[in-house]
Amino acid sequence: MTDQPTALDLPMVDPLPDATQKYFDICEDKLGMIPNVLKAHAFDIDKLNAFTALYNDLMLGDSALTKLEREMIAVVVSATNRCFYCLTAHGAAVRQLSGNPALGEQLVMNWRVAEVTPRQRAMLAFAEKVTLASAQIEEADRQTLRDHDLTDRDIWDVINVAAFFNMSNRVASGTAMQPNPDYHAQAR
Repeated sequence: MTDQPTALDLPMVDPLPDATQKYFDICEDKLGMIPNVLKAHAFDIDKLNAFTALYNDLMLGDSALTKLEREMIAVVVSATNRCFYCLTAHGAAVRQLSGNPALGEQLVMNWRVAEVTPRQRAMLAFAEKVTLASAQIEEADRQTLRDHDLTDRDIWDVINVAAFFNMSNRVASGTAMQPNPDYHAQAR
């Protein structure tokens, strides 16, 4: 029996284009590492640029959802999909942004026990439904979010963050992408 590889091994473009190298340098300065998800996409700079543009827009762009709320959605979706990479990376972000290590762990294990606001609970339930049964979403589901003071634009953002992480989870799990070890110790 031959050993099977545990992950896809697509080599990064070498040398990286100047703009990509600059982006990686910024990651190194801000995060102390280059996230493996970026390295994984760097075999094809166009794919990396598409991935980072969408990620940056959804997670860092203008939204009434806080950065923490967007990270919470990422963790709930990733927990539902059991994506090791995203649970580790975005669980660390929740710990850091909330200042509460327990919140990150609660969202990873069972978001329903997490001490979150009613608005956040409604968002997380909706994100879970987007993940598990998007075809079953009805107007009543969207109305529940509106009843928690989310606008239609906010609902759009919840859906898009959830959908992005559903896609990312499948790529990470399908390729056996491993999180950077540094994530495990962050904000504990």
